[in-house]
Amino acid sequence: MFDNQYMNIALSEAKKAYDKGEIPVGCIIVQQPSGIIVAQSHNLSETQKNPNLHAEMIAINEACSKLDSKNLANCDIYVTLEPCVMCASAISNARIKRLFYSCPDVKQGGVENGVRFYTTASCFHRPEIYNEILSSESLGLITSFFRKIRTNKI
Repeated sequence: MFDNQYMNIALSEAKKAYDKGEIPVGCIIVQQPSGIIVAQSHNLSETQKNPNLHAEMIAINEACSKLDSKNLANCDIYVTLEPCVMCASAISNARIKRLFYSCPDVKQGGVENGVRFYTTASCFHRPEIYNEILSSESLGLITSFFRKIRTNKI
């Protein structure tokens, strides 16, 4: 599979979040070199009333459980939105090899926007970072979600 194919699976997860009224972020974790998807998830913070249930956190927990290891160095993570600082830190702690994300998050991002966690002294592992994979699809979903939220509040 190629990066776009994996990101399309993450986008399918983001659509599930959208349908549940969650911020539409989806995530998958792929074990290498087999290319097997070991975890897939989407945001559940709103429906579960838990601020920790970001797509990345759920996927990392699932992958660690499935692989019976806290070390995911042979895994890649695909996420539809730039991870926040909490998720960037979890990706680092899990030692995930490569991070692929779809679109930047200029307000809450923690990778190439905001805090830029991977450039800080407290970061002990920096994954390879690849961005803007299918960014227009992800941005369209997020824009539609927040437009819908604003419209319903008026």
